[in-house]
Amino acid sequence: MEEMRLKWVNADWHERNPEDRNDYRNGFSFKNWVTDLGMIEKLKIPRTRSQGKAFSKTIRRAYDKNKDGVHRLLREMFLAGASTERTGEMAHILLGRKYSATYVSSATKKLDMAVGQYHRRPLTDHFRYLFFDGIVLKGKSIHGAKRRFVLACHGIDSEGKRELIDFMVEESESEASWTKFINHLHQRGLTGENVKLIITDGCAGLHAALDFVWPRVPRQRCWVHKLRNIADQITKRKAHMETCLFEAKLIYMASSKQEAKGRFLTWQKKWQSLEPKAVNCLKKDFYQMLGFFDSPKQHWRRIRTTNVIERVFREVRRRIRPMNCFKNDASCERILYAIFFYMNHRWENKKIKDWKSNPKFTKHPIQLLAA
Repeated sequence: MEEMRLKWVNADWHERNPEDRNDYRNGFSFKNWVTDLGMIEKLKIPRTRSQGKAFSKTIRRAYDKNKDGVHRLLREMFLAGASTERTGEMAHILLGRKYSATYVSSATKKLDMAVGQYHRRPLTDHFRYLFFDGIVLKGKSIHGAKRRFVLACHGIDSEGKRELIDFMVEESESEASWTKFINHLHQRGLTGENVKLIITDGCAGLHAALDFVWPRVPRQRCWVHKLRNIADQITKRKAHMETCLFEAKLIYMASSKQEAKGRFLTWQKKWQSLEPKAVNCLKKDFYQMLGFFDSPKQHWRRIRTTNVIERVFREVRRRIRPMNCFKNDASCERILYAIFFYMNHRWENKKIKDWKSNPKFTKHPIQLLAA
C-alpha cells in the first residue's frame, strides 16, 4: 500500500515541489482489516491530502480479493446448513469479527449470477434414463404463507454417470408448469432421442406434459410412490397393511416381466375381495410399473423408483430446516443451486457400481412401432 501511495503522489519522500507531483502524503489511518485467513488488527492504511477519498477507493479496489474470500467463506458456512444469524456468529471465531444476518444475506446474493448460468447452460442429449419429481417448499408472499413447487430432473447416461440436470420453481405441479420446464430442457439440447426410459412419480400434470414433448419414450412409474398409494387405499383392515404391501413388493422383485405379471395375478386374486381399492390402485397403472424390465438387469434397482431425486430432496429439507421458509424465489433458487452443484461435483468422476458400459436395451413396443 505504501508503494501504491508512492505511485499516486508521484514524488519520493522529502522531494520538494516537483513539477509532476499529483498529491501529498497525509500520514496513516488505522483499521481492522478482515481477510479470509482472519483479522489484521490496527493495520496502517496510507492516506493522501487533496485526493484522499479517490486514493482510498483505489486501495479498497486493489484488496477486494480479500473481501471476496470472506464472502466465499460466509457463503460456504451458510450453504452448509447454518442460518444467516448463526453464520455471522461463527465468523467471529474464524475471522475475529461478527457479521450481521443482513451482511451474510447480501454475501449469498452473489450466487445469483451462477444460478442464472446454470439454468441457461447448453445440455447434451446423452442420457439413457430421465427421472422427474417435485417437492413442496414453504415460501412467503405479501399475502402470507405460500407454497412453492420445485420441479427437478435427474439423468443417468449409458456409462453410469449421474447428473442433476436442472430444476424450476413454480406455483404448482400443473401440466402447464411441467410443460414449461420440459420444453426449456428440450430447447437447450435435451431432445430425448437417446432416452430409453422416463421414471416419474405418477403426477398427472407431468404425464400430460410428457405426452406433449416426448410421447414415444416409454415410462416407468415409481414403485415407492405406488406402494404409498396402495397403503392409503387399505381401508377395511389395517392388519392387512404389512402382508399386502410385502406381497406387492414381490411383484417388482421378479426375475422377468412375465414372472412379475404372474405374481400380480396371484396378488390380485388374493386381495381383490379383501382390499379392492388397493388392488385397483395398482391395476390401473400396472403396465407402466413394468417398464424397467425392458432394460438391462443390473439397472433395475436404480430405475424402478425416483429414489435418486428423493435423496437430494432430503438434503434440501435438511438444509432449509433452520430457515423455516423462504422469503422469495431468489433465496430458494440459491439454496437449490448450491445443493445441486454440490451433488453434481461429488458425482462428476464417479460411475454407478456394476453399471454396464454399453448395455443392450430391449426394444419397447412403442419404440418398435415408431421404428
